[in-house]
Amino acid sequence: MNFSEFAKINDHLLIRDVHDRSFIPYGKIITGYNFSGLMDFMEKETGVPDQGNIYKASVPELEQFPVKERLENKFYGEMPIEIGYCNGKNTTLNGLEYHIGSEINIAVTDMVLMLGKLQNVINNKYKSEEVEVFFVPKATAIQLYETTLHFSPCKTDPEGFKCIVILPRGTNEPLVNDNAKHGERLLFARNKWLLAHPERKPLIEKGAWPGITGENLELKIS
Repeated sequence: MNFSEFAKINDHLLIRDVHDRSFIPYGKIITGYNFSGLMDFMEKETGVPDQGNIYKASVPELEQFPVKERLENKFYGEMPIEIGYCNGKNTTLNGLEYHIGSEINIAVTDMVLMLGKLQNVINNKYKSEEVEVFFVPKATAIQLYETTLHFSPCKTDPEGFKCIVILPRGTNEPLVNDNAKHGERLLFARNKWLLAHPERKPLIEKGAWPGITGENLELKIS
């Protein structure tokens, strides 16, 4: 389904293409890197679960490609990174997270991102009405700035979505220091601060802070 068709089906939300200027506060399109090996592996060797999402922070097969070293040296300024993926059938907002350091997303399929601004988190609360929604075409690589609130991509097709996720190494691993969360209600995992929508009970049961107010935004597929 192309962008125009998807936007028409979802006329209850304002959906923009990620190449639109409105994406500028959140990140930028990445060019000049060869992601073909990553894309080929994702298309041939990974699947989409029947329900929900699967997230793997670090996948050795993805990290063997030469682009990893180039990203570490040039894009991340000699910082170690992890390359993993998120595949699934999500259609709802559910939560918003941020990290210290930029995240790279590479759309293996068409997908949609719901994004917000960290500056709009007030007293650990964020209004879902401030979310902006972007259609990311297949094979598009984007940088999400560390002040960009984001979470799981959403599918544009009944078969689901596939997304490569690149982050500073160690991000999203379990916390090892019991005192790390002292005074940090949003800290959920290593280098992962998270607000959940109150309707997303599984996240809250795992310790996520129910800080998103308003509607739990949902996309239509047909």
